[in-house]
Amino acid sequence: MRAAPDGRRPRVLHYCQHSVGLGHLVRSLSVAGALARRFDVVLVSGGPVPNGIEIPAGVELVPLPPVGSADGSTDLVSLEDGAEIDEVWQRRSEILLRTLDEVRPAAVVIELFPLGRRKFAGEIIPLLQRAHSLAGRPVVVCSVRDILVRKEAVQQARDDEAARRLDQWFDAVVVHGDPRLARLEETFCPAVPLRVPVHYSGYVVPPPTVTPVRDDPGAGEVLVSAGGGLVGGPLLLAAAAAHRLELEGRGIVTRIVTGPFLPAEDRARLEAEAASCQNLVIEGFVPDLRARIATAAVSVSQAGYNTSLDVLRAGVPALVVPYEAPGETEQRERAHRLAALGALRVLPADELTPPRLAAEITDLLSQRPKAVELDFAGAERTARIVAALVDARSARSLPRTGIKLRSRGALRPGSTAAGLEEAAS
Repeated sequence: MRAAPDGRRPRVLHYCQHSVGLGHLVRSLSVAGALARRFDVVLVSGGPVPNGIEIPAGVELVPLPPVGSADGSTDLVSLEDGAEIDEVWQRRSEILLRTLDEVRPAAVVIELFPLGRRKFAGEIIPLLQRAHSLAGRPVVVCSVRDILVRKEAVQQARDDEAARRLDQWFDAVVVHGDPRLARLEETFCPAVPLRVPVHYSGYVVPPPTVTPVRDDPGAGEVLVSAGGGLVGGPLLLAAAAAHRLELEGRGIVTRIVTGPFLPAEDRARLEAEAASCQNLVIEGFVPDLRARIATAAVSVSQAGYNTSLDVLRAGVPALVVPYEAPGETEQRERAHRLAALGALRVLPADELTPPRLAAEITDLLSQRPKAVELDFAGAERTARIVAALVDARSARSLPRTGIKLRSRGALRPGSTAAGLEEAAS
């Protein structure tokens, strides 16, 4: 890794926007923490950051005026009290461009866009234009999860638009997944070949904190969680009812972790339920949820990226109820792929009832999931890929290596990230 001309470590500007849950922020923080072992990292975050979220050493957080979904819908609103959305968009753009000019990064990492976050193009495209205009232009990398949302009625046009933007503005795509479970071209199918290279980093997970001993599969609590909680009300309320219906009488402790964004009325209903029955515990935001999952008898959750990986690493019996609002396909796709491997069970959202949930939990108390071998080195490998791209850029020989994505989902074999990692090590 080469130092900057002034002797300082090179810098990375990392853009992240989370709107409904916390998955994008948690994954970006893990990537930023790995990058910080090689770079000075500035993470620009466009959603609310709950108290208790740990910012990795060597990472400076620059908050944008928060924009997101107030109720889990696709409509974006200002989450800043008293601020109108148009004024917030203007301030966000000014902060982004000013931060880019001050940081003068060797690399810019954009989380999800242009494969998602289309509604944020008005602030991201000007950022990319400014980055391309800088002397010593930074490497620009798209950082994206394993599975994308697909809205079939408009998806082809959106895929083609995303491919054009990738080829115009980006130097590489880093997919935070393992191609043995999901390949990018399965949920991203542009009609024209993509020229920008694609690299698989493996799954991005924080370092493990607990190694559970599972001598007794029925020991521990039933742990119910729903990510940030904004759209978790139906699952959490069903779990409380299932506890009263079946689990309370068996002496089982059910712990419901609401997440920081659960609507207040749902939280009040859960607390009232807990006050009137035994062994039902309601807890808010838990920064280290993976440690709780690792010691649970059964995990019940949605099927977001981070929670699914926590479940896999913990090796606990798990039931997932994917978030399946209209147009939301990502969690369902991930859940069914993992269920096919025997790693967990799936209860479709439209089949969620307290009796069904109680029966599934009771059955899982005596079950053990199958172990699934996936690549969990995604944070560190992402840092190595970015470092190699920066070195190649500084040598004025940025390679078009990686996997070439062809039209209609076909892949043409290319070199993997291994060569880049060697250069960065």
